[in-house]
Amino acid sequence: MFDKIIENISGENGSKKLKMGGSQSKKIEGTVVLMRKNVLDFNDFHASLLDRFHELLGKRVSLQLVSAVNGDSQANGLRGKVGEPAYLEDWLTRITPLAAGESAFKVNFDFDEEIGVPGAFIIKNNHHSELYLKTLTLNDVPGQGRIHFVCNSWVYPAKHYKYDRVFFTNQTYLPSDTPMPLRYYREQELVNLRGDGKDEELEEWDRVYDYAYYNDLGEPDKGAKYARPVLGGSVEYPYPRRGRTSRSPTKSDPNSESRLPITSSLNIYVPRDERFGHLKMSDFLAYALKSIAQFIKPALESIDSTPLEFDTFDDVLKLYEGGLDLPDSDLLNDIRKNIPLEMLKEIFRTDGEKLFEFPMPQVIKDNKTAWRTDEEFAREMLAGVNPVIIRRLEEFPPASKLDEKLYGNQNSTITANHIKNNLDGVTIDEAIKNNRLFILDHHDILMPYLRRINTTTTKTYASRTILFLKDDGTLKPVVIELSLPHPDGDQFGATSKVYTPSENGVEGSIWHLAKAYVAVNDSGVHQLISHWLNTHAAIEPFVIATNRQLSVLHPIHKLLHPHFRDTMNINAFARQILINAGGVLELTVFPAKYAMEMSSVVYKNWVFTEQALPEDLKKRGIAVEDPNSPHGLRLLIEDYPYAVDGLEIWSAIKKWVEDYCSFYYTSDEMVQKDAELQNWWKELREEGHGDKKNEPWWPKMHTREELIDSCTIIIWVASALHAAVNFGQYPYAGYLPNRPTLSRKFMPEEGTPDYAELESNPDKAFLRTITAQLQTILGISLIEILSRHSTDEVYLGQRATPEWTLDHQPMQAFQDFGNTLAKTEERILAMNNDKNLKNRVGPVKMPYTLLFPTSEGGLTGKGIPNSVSI
Repeated sequence: MFDKIIENISGENGSKKLKMGGSQSKKIEGTVVLMRKNVLDFNDFHASLLDRFHELLGKRVSLQLVSAVNGDSQANGLRGKVGEPAYLEDWLTRITPLAAGESAFKVNFDFDEEIGVPGAFIIKNNHHSELYLKTLTLNDVPGQGRIHFVCNSWVYPAKHYKYDRVFFTNQTYLPSDTPMPLRYYREQELVNLRGDGKDEELEEWDRVYDYAYYNDLGEPDKGAKYARPVLGGSVEYPYPRRGRTSRSPTKSDPNSESRLPITSSLNIYVPRDERFGHLKMSDFLAYALKSIAQFIKPALESIDSTPLEFDTFDDVLKLYEGGLDLPDSDLLNDIRKNIPLEMLKEIFRTDGEKLFEFPMPQVIKDNKTAWRTDEEFAREMLAGVNPVIIRRLEEFPPASKLDEKLYGNQNSTITANHIKNNLDGVTIDEAIKNNRLFILDHHDILMPYLRRINTTTTKTYASRTILFLKDDGTLKPVVIELSLPHPDGDQFGATSKVYTPSENGVEGSIWHLAKAYVAVNDSGVHQLISHWLNTHAAIEPFVIATNRQLSVLHPIHKLLHPHFRDTMNINAFARQILINAGGVLELTVFPAKYAMEMSSVVYKNWVFTEQALPEDLKKRGIAVEDPNSPHGLRLLIEDYPYAVDGLEIWSAIKKWVEDYCSFYYTSDEMVQKDAELQNWWKELREEGHGDKKNEPWWPKMHTREELIDSCTIIIWVASALHAAVNFGQYPYAGYLPNRPTLSRKFMPEEGTPDYAELESNPDKAFLRTITAQLQTILGISLIEILSRHSTDEVYLGQRATPEWTLDHQPMQAFQDFGNTLAKTEERILAMNNDKNLKNRVGPVKMPYTLLFPTSEGGLTGKGIPNSVSI
């Protein structure tokens, strides 16, 4: 019906085309690709029709070309001449489709010889709602032919901006090479993105990138229980910076920022172009709702007489084979109201599928019990979800680096007698000399917090695990030490117990529990440090600084920008519902309320240059320099899947970055004289990672080599490192007994009821010790979300925009990069089929694919997205 009305008003096809200038004037025809706001609840459907009537009333989307060659005489020639407005045509004939999608529109510009070559354009949106501008392509520009503009940006109604929205061609310029008429626009766009520095709450249309401390994790107004220290800006709690939101301070603590209610979590501010796209958002929401405890709990209590416990391993398996019905609650209804209509279909399914039926994790797909073996326990330190901690043991017994004045003697109590009979006939000295002893050491990280952690519902230890490298290339655990703070005070050191392998009877059950305490330590360190701190939190300052200091025309902006997609948004969601006081992470990971504070203490030892994979492997004593080995490094554990595949990916990234940077920077002097680049690096050090600004290890950014190394590290961390520690979460830890996230009881003592239960019903005793039922469902709900690839994911070696640069040589280098990664995929598949490489598959029959570059959407256990995007 609306179509008929519009046709009657405006003529046959619903469009009014305005002639610009005389009928003989030369036209430049262009195509604009955009996506209109379309969230499809009832009100917004009317909004999309309002767009159309506004068009009839003369309100338009206008575009004006900006000259790259001729200045505007009214601006002293310092700005490119701006052409007459042209308007989108054929807008009216497009009824907004029910699925938010792209549309192409024609636009015709009058050709003004004084414009000459367009290098930018200004767009004004006079509709009442925003639109997503993808590209503008000009055809047959006199003397130039085709000119392409890559935009990929939300454009809000003009009333929301104090400046013009400007977009540039896909040309690349160093600051000093920028055509003079474009320099003003280049510089002004960076000024706009930096904002005015006023501490006022930011709105969704603001495009401001600025820094803030992590001061919004607690809610002190709710009481001391919910107060959390500000992370960042202090010697005690250093931290990378987050994106500024500037909400009002809390009433009880002016240094803490107030929080949004949980039902408004989707509205937390990030610059609009950093928000998830509509496909990603619906994918994310469909699974995110699983992990809200308030409406899971009633369902569990209604179906189970002991709601907080699994009684048998078969009970755990029901999560994957039975499923739970979705309950109703006020909170759920509240959330329903706040979610756009187009997303509800997937979330509140009408196909009878049970929402809480989880996919079978890979670790138990082939064999339900192989996860319990010592070989698999050790293998996952090399090919699991946290393969970045294990290091070579260089002294025996292991020593602590904790300050003895504060913590007393924290050195290990493991003796030669504990391990000498388990080294396959080799002495301890020989094993150390021949690089055959390794350690998973969580002692020093946890001990300073352990006394406080154990005042919560958590009851756990600080662990050390020593492993022996066997002749067949696999590792076996030979001893586990579990330590507690001394009951009389920290200054008296640790009290420790040592456990050795056993397979049968109560000794076998105790060894199984000892491994579980190690897994609890490792899962917490993994989630808080390997994953959150070292990828998510460490990368966000680079996202902010790049947008503030490097123009979209800058080659390094073009190089790095794909590796920042969705990072600010996922981190903002994390602050809102995961890492906040009482959030999902605190509920499911053993350090509980001390989790984020503990990650801040670990950040004190963060070194940018050590995030490079070769440096990390050398620091951990796993690799030594060797010019005759691939990539110049010899691995001391040859079959170390993460390191083997990682070095292939690292080298491919390094070669690509080297080829790219060498095209634009032909000398060190060019690096030094690039004002934007120098400002970017200065701000990264002094603001983004400001608590580390005086560290001597920062590259000075004086040479091409420093630029190449730094960009390689940034890309590695954002892509491959994050993939290695993220997408294996559900495949390995979706079955919680394999990687429990917390422990609720200490090791049973002989003569106690717990010990008797361990003797009579070891499985029940095990399940009563590790993560309870509610936290298990919360935890695996969370890691299922985090382990999924969005259907619109962009992987390493790919670009969302094919025409991202005009320069042929970088484009060819990028193609070569993609080809190298394709060959790496072939090598990974071949290695996974090599029976001699036992660590690649293991007893659980689970090939190592976490660094396999590509993937389809969903829960695949492979694929390296370009960015920390989930």
